[in-house]
Amino acid sequence: MNKEQEELLNEVYRKYADSHEYFVDGWLHVIPMEHSKETFVNECKTDTEFSERWGLKIEERELNLEERYKILDDRPMWEKRTINIGNANPLDINNVPTKLFTISYNDKTIESYE
Repeated sequence: MNKEQEELLNEVYRKYADSHEYFVDGWLHVIPMEHSKETFVNECKTDTEFSERWGLKIEERELNLEERYKILDDRPMWEKRTINIGNANPLDINNVPTKLFTISYNDKTIESYE
């Protein structure tokens, strides 16, 4: 994930953590949280109801060959490596990403590749 996605996740997790604190008669009460940030993110990835409750949608998927070749084709020629090493895959030689990460929150969507 990129820095912008991490900041967005931190914002949502802070709201989750804040929802476990409340004041009564001037005293702060804290309800134990069920999730660390890591488990919160995993829960949002796997549990649609939980994800909708916090307004956070996290998708991670493998790119297919067609999508990977399009990324390679869209690169400027000077960025492409054309070394021919046996049966080496040009996608791997050029470090073309294999995964797409999409995070959506409050009508904001951020995509990144890895």
